Amino acid sequence: MERNVEKMLNRVSMAFIIIGTLIMVIMILQTPKTCISPEAPSKPHTHFPRSTCDSSPRKHLPLPKKNARLWSSKAWTSRLSSFSSYFLRFRDLGLLRNHTKALCLSAGAGHAPMAMAHIRLYDVTAVELVDSLPLVRRADPHNLPFFDGAFDFAFTAHLDDALFPWRVVEEMERTVRRGGFCVVAVDECGGGDVREIARLFLKSKLVDVANVTLEGSKKTSILFKVQDFKT
Repeated sequence: MERNVEKMLNRVSMAFIIIGTLIMVIMILQTPKTCISPEAPSKPHTHFPRSTCDSSPRKHLPLPKKNARLWSSKAWTSRLSSFSSYFLRFRDLGLLRNHTKALCLSAGAGHAPMAMAHIRLYDVTAVELVDSLPLVRRADPHNLPFFDGAFDFAFTAHLDDALFPWRVVEEMERTVRRGGFCVVAVDECGGGDVREIARLFLKSKLVDVANVTLEGSKKTSILFKVQDFKT
């Protein structure tokens, strides 16, 4: 009885081995169906298909064409118009002139520096942790690569996003000459918050506070004049 059971188990094991072997052979010999054309590039790793059924290579847009497409978009022009209107206020106050040396910190994709150029500022420098050429160059707002007093005017709309706001303010005051101006635009806030921000500016005097709309959001714009010490 035990011998018959053993024979039966051996036959079952052999049957599974044969079936498994046949399946493996079929899988190896079968040509997989694919949507990729035989005329596909010889180096497929440099041309990623958009989908499993699209082997055509992605077109690489040169930077000028890429920027032209971005700058003509509705979202870009809307934000640009918002910044232009905002900076016109400072031009009307006489703080921005054609040859004012302006600095934009945490400038993102470059809406602020382009807006300054649109109101005819000829010397605008913009920095961000990641560059967006040709408008924005890469630099750390906490450690700016500029000489003391190199600028007449500095602006940031992202002080509240900074890792160390006090350090960004310190760099603004260092790189703006005595008698120059620093401007920050923050989320709309009251007097207490404004005073907290003003305490960061150890070498500047608070000049003006205004509620504005920037990029479709309500903001508080705070203007400081750089001096030797806070008064």
